[in-house]
Amino acid sequence: MTLLWIIIGIIVIGAVILVIIGLRMPQAADPLESRLVEFAESGKPATLEQIELSQPFVERILYPIARKLGELAVRFTPQNAIQDISVKLERAGSPAGIDPTMFFAFRICGLGLGGLFIFLSRVAPKDSFLVSRGLIFAIATSIFGFYLPDLLLSSTITRRQKAIRRAMPDALDLLTICVEAGLGFDAAMSKVYEKWDNELGRAFGRVIKEIQLGKLRREALRDMSDRLGIAEMTSFIAAVIQSEQLGVSMANVLRIQSDQMRVKRRQMAEEEAHKAPIKMLLPMAMLIFPSICIVLMTPAILTIARSGVFSFGK
Repeated sequence: MTLLWIIIGIIVIGAVILVIIGLRMPQAADPLESRLVEFAESGKPATLEQIELSQPFVERILYPIARKLGELAVRFTPQNAIQDISVKLERAGSPAGIDPTMFFAFRICGLGLGGLFIFLSRVAPKDSFLVSRGLIFAIATSIFGFYLPDLLLSSTITRRQKAIRRAMPDALDLLTICVEAGLGFDAAMSKVYEKWDNELGRAFGRVIKEIQLGKLRREALRDMSDRLGIAEMTSFIAAVIQSEQLGVSMANVLRIQSDQMRVKRRQMAEEEAHKAPIKMLLPMAMLIFPSICIVLMTPAILTIARSGVFSFGK
């Protein structure tokens, strides 16, 4: 049992380390530069070693090790797989600033949990359960650790796309109002970026920044459509580009697209409502119905038992 608690503790510590690395938010400035500014303001002379040691343990040790592991994995990974992961990370909104290198590092760490079980099964006492079941635990944890980043990434993509779909009708309404008020389409997108701090607003803000850097508007919009991977956004971008090329009124196009998006959002809500009873079957069958049966039938069973109905004559 002591060895079992040690194993559980090691797994928990490893999971906490992975969560800390994965949820590390990207900083606006270089941490080393910020440390230099701090030491410069304090007026105390400091060496580069002191500045390096003043950084957090995650920034100084764990993050570089994970990145090295990811770089090693990237070397042996096909280019198509790397591009596929890059597209998924873009569609997920680059959570916590994770790049393909860190993603593959998480996979290697997941496989390392399986290697840890194999090592413990080798050094465990002969009467320990790990001797006979260590390989099974190693295979199970390796598969789980390898595919867990993919599952989390897919869940993040789905959640982000749902949030964008819900926000699209309101964003198109604001675009329509701004265009009808006399603003250009670029200025209307800037208003959406200024008013709403959500995934769709940040996507429009990135388009505005790319246009300011010299990219054509239709190319920036197509890139946004590819990054989001939403069919509704693809059709909207195609309609905007076509109206720009043919000289059609942008306000009419935006109004029609807004109405269509609102209808689709209502249909999505109805679809989720129809799915709710099916999703409720499992918790009702496993949790609610047994509890109701226990509450209702226990007094009757106790009454029958006390009445001696089931007791046969002497």
